[in-house]
Amino acid sequence: MAEKTKKRESGRYGNKKTVSKKPTSHWFRNSVLLSMVGFAFMLLSYLGYLDYNVRTQFEGKRWAIPARVYASPVELYAGYNLTASKFEELLQALHYRLDVHLSSEGTYFKNGSQVSVKTREFVFWDQPQPSSVIRVNFTASGIANIVDATQSQDLAIVRLDPIQIGSLYPTIKEDRILIKLEEAPDMLIKGLLASEDRDFYQHIGISFKGIARAMWMNVLAGHMVQGGSTITQQLVKNFYLTSERSLSRKVKEALMALILEYRYSKDEILEAYLNEIYLGQDGASAVHGFGLASEFYFGSSLKDLPLEHIASLIALVRGPSEYDPRRYADRSLQRRNLVLEEMAMEGYITKQQTAVATAKPLNVIANTHRSTNRYPGFLDLVKRQLRQEYKEEDLTSQGLRIFTTLDTRVQDALEDTLSKKLNQLEKLPKANDLEAAAVVTRRDSGEIAALMSGREVSSAGFNRALDAVRPIGSLIKPVVYLTALEYPDKYTITTPVSDTAILIKGAGGNDWSPKNYDHQEHGTVGFHTALAHSYNLATVRIGMDIGVARIAKTLRSMGITRSVDLFPSFLLGAAQLTPMEVTQMYQTLAGDGFSTPLKGIRAVVAADGSRLQSYPFTVRQVLDPSVTYIVNTILQEVMHEGTGRSAYSSFPADYGLIGKTGTTNDSKDSWFAGYTGDYLSVVWIGRDDNKPAGLTGASGALQVWTSLMKQISIQPVTLIPPDNIRMSWVDPANGLLANENCSGAKQYPFIAGSAPEESSPCVDSPINQFETLVNELLPNN
Repeated sequence: MAEKTKKRESGRYGNKKTVSKKPTSHWFRNSVLLSMVGFAFMLLSYLGYLDYNVRTQFEGKRWAIPARVYASPVELYAGYNLTASKFEELLQALHYRLDVHLSSEGTYFKNGSQVSVKTREFVFWDQPQPSSVIRVNFTASGIANIVDATQSQDLAIVRLDPIQIGSLYPTIKEDRILIKLEEAPDMLIKGLLASEDRDFYQHIGISFKGIARAMWMNVLAGHMVQGGSTITQQLVKNFYLTSERSLSRKVKEALMALILEYRYSKDEILEAYLNEIYLGQDGASAVHGFGLASEFYFGSSLKDLPLEHIASLIALVRGPSEYDPRRYADRSLQRRNLVLEEMAMEGYITKQQTAVATAKPLNVIANTHRSTNRYPGFLDLVKRQLRQEYKEEDLTSQGLRIFTTLDTRVQDALEDTLSKKLNQLEKLPKANDLEAAAVVTRRDSGEIAALMSGREVSSAGFNRALDAVRPIGSLIKPVVYLTALEYPDKYTITTPVSDTAILIKGAGGNDWSPKNYDHQEHGTVGFHTALAHSYNLATVRIGMDIGVARIAKTLRSMGITRSVDLFPSFLLGAAQLTPMEVTQMYQTLAGDGFSTPLKGIRAVVAADGSRLQSYPFTVRQVLDPSVTYIVNTILQEVMHEGTGRSAYSSFPADYGLIGKTGTTNDSKDSWFAGYTGDYLSVVWIGRDDNKPAGLTGASGALQVWTSLMKQISIQPVTLIPPDNIRMSWVDPANGLLANENCSGAKQYPFIAGSAPEESSPCVDSPINQFETLVNELLPNN
């Protein structure tokens, strides 16, 4: 009985035991497994995300390279008006470095009246130019000759690499000059390996050996002297990450370094590193890569750097601010020498090379902010012209090189002249708060040599040269006289015109009765006199006779596309134009009736050197050259006898200056437009609030024009008469035909068949006939 009971109990416990052996919910183990799977999934997803980011940027367009804008290159030749001291200033502006040995490109030294230069290799828009060693000999007046130092031969012309006047940046202001690994100096690669990553070609992106070595060296030194980051990690930090210091960022850096090493070759990584590493700050622009750093610190291309300069650049890797050679020369020198010692320890250089390089000074160039937009007004013009053909993204990321027409010597002279003259003019009564704009072109081509958008040189605000629309006053008058001369049966250079009061009836009783500036009437005057002395009454009478619409048509043919109101007041300059538009108008006069569109760009070149866009010289005839010749002759009279005569206090009497003053009502605008044999300049002075400036064209703008042109012009005007121009003697007293023996007679140009036919009484006088006979009998000369 007892056994049965035990069996039942056993069976009962056995049943319970059997139940306990059934599977239970091993929740802890499952939770761990699930967590591991989830973590693995998240890690793989994160690695996939990092891998995508690494590949997207590394294989795509890695860098947004700003467009570089260059001034017109200086061309040197025998006879060029450039002194030795000015040439040295030019070389310094081009970041050439003083070096008696001419050990690298972009170096020079001066010995008395001779300057020796090792020019830089440069790819222009039309052809590449190799580096060369030249000797330039000077006299007091300019360049005597240029000699190729390697071949001892005279050179006809040498073109220097142009000054960079600005950059068109993307949102992030970074700049770099891309280089290929095979272009990098061997010493640069070896120096980087010795100083930054000795195991670069052995590790997988992270060097545990390097970390241990850095820690040991830091312990021995008692402070931080080495870092454990590999070149790959440094590239990741510069290329992908921020400067944040945290454990999560270091982990991310390590993972991305491993991915980078897995995806790409060592050489690809090293090439990217050479172009990406941050090495300094140029104003608001970050200097990245050894290519740009070489030019920024030493004014020379990377391939041409000596060992000590290469070591100086490598020293910057540890901290461009801490080892800035311009700010902390001693610290930079110490770090550079340490790099040289490390290179020697690795056997990359000899002890002698180390000693020689260590003894050299840093010899960095002065920091002149090479990428700063130095001439904002002109650069604004360049941007506007470029945006007609290029997208904004292309301009700021494709590394375009834009070659402009700007002459920095002319631009600097303009800025200096305008600043000084405005300060002088503001000492006159009522002349205060003056503003100004000016445009200078090359007379033969229409290329813009200089432009100022206001008196504040550094201001990038309102561009008055391009956007200030102001009444042009008497600057319109040559257009009136040009149109009148197209009717030679009616108007010639000596046609008598009436400068007397005139009343022009207007709609609604708005009559107009213009006045002369001097409030005087001058009676009957010669056609040329009316323009030379800028008589309003005579001009209005001529204009109303010819027709306002015809004169407006002439204006349009001269390149003015802006619409104008065809009121009688148009004849006295009520039309409002910008200084740039006035320049275009007068460029047609300066071009002898041929229109040349103004341009500020010569060519656009892609980063690979291919030419994308050229801006060829274009010209078309829009005015009768004979008519233009006669008006230019009268405008020479303006400068000799009329409102522009004060200019000859600074120029020889035979310089042939051509120009016209312009003054608007209440002296709100002071204008002058004029040209010499080589340059055309237009100057406007006034106030932004449109209040009276207290200046006429002669007392204001002409003073600036004269001072500027005296500095930049070396070529007088020589007007060449067209084939159908005939010179005839005219008696100014009556406008009739005369000869050279008539008292006061002058020669004037006429379109063939339009000269006076009736002779002046002086021709038949006994004295005149006797002098004529004597002249005929006397042998010539």
